[in-house]
Amino acid sequence: MPNAVMLDAESLGPNIDLTTIHEQVDHLTVYGQSSTTEARERLADAEIAIVNKVVLDAKTLSALPKLSLICVLATGLNNIDLEAAQAQGITVKNVSAYGTASVSQHTLMLMLALANRLPLYQRALAAGKWQQSDFFCLQDYPTLQLAGKNLVMVGQGELGSEVARLAEAFGMKVTFAARPGNEDNDKRPSLDDLLSSADIVSLHCPLNEATRHLINQERLNRAKSSLLLINCARGGIIDEEAALTALRNDKLGGLGVDVLPSEPPRDGHALLEALGEGEALNLIVTPHNAWITPEARQNIVKLTADNIRAWHSA
Repeated sequence: MPNAVMLDAESLGPNIDLTTIHEQVDHLTVYGQSSTTEARERLADAEIAIVNKVVLDAKTLSALPKLSLICVLATGLNNIDLEAAQAQGITVKNVSAYGTASVSQHTLMLMLALANRLPLYQRALAAGKWQQSDFFCLQDYPTLQLAGKNLVMVGQGELGSEVARLAEAFGMKVTFAARPGNEDNDKRPSLDDLLSSADIVSLHCPLNEATRHLINQERLNRAKSSLLLINCARGGIIDEEAALTALRNDKLGGLGVDVLPSEPPRDGHALLEALGEGEALNLIVTPHNAWITPEARQNIVKLTADNIRAWHSA
């Protein structure tokens, strides 16, 4: 069996059992983190590279003649030079649908929290407003009953379909929008056709030229001012600056995102600044952790072991 090297095991988080991968290789060397430069040295004798976010560019791959398989511990392949890999005869495999339950749960959490104005009420409680109330409850921020509301989904893959199933359990009316950039060949209604009647929009599509800033100032102007906007897909599908401006001007009912254009956001971001300044906004930002349940992370390991097994038997 081949030798394998895992370059960035820490990206999987704590308490992950790698036994199923060990069973598929002769020897597995595990590094917590690696740079691209370190990867060239660490993969020198490896036939299999197991990687999450480490960039393996053409220069790196050209220095690794023994490498035959790259297993990506994620769905996205943007950190691998696929053309260079193909030219060298290196097989590249990824994993998908490993976190469907985890991400759909997180999506519904954002939806429910925004509908019930949780960020605003938590801030009000911290300021002592309930303690000083003339009545037994606070009603400063009217909440949104999800039953009967229109949920527009962009993305009808496994994840989008599961979010739709869960949403229907709350009594929401779910409609899938046509694939952005392919509206003319898609029987589903376009996002533009659905936007004016949408109460919630949830994004579960890839980031590409057709979806970059899909939700922009123009579309926000055409949407209901009460719209709840959820992004658990990729940063940049929403024009976050435009969405924040709409939120501040009461032209957007709520914004919940699990992703930002640059991750981690070392140079900051307007949404994080808004949170840090304690503005009274119906805004939730989570640190790209929709996928991190132990079950989902362990499933990545299983699916990666399956990929190695399939490569063996090919």
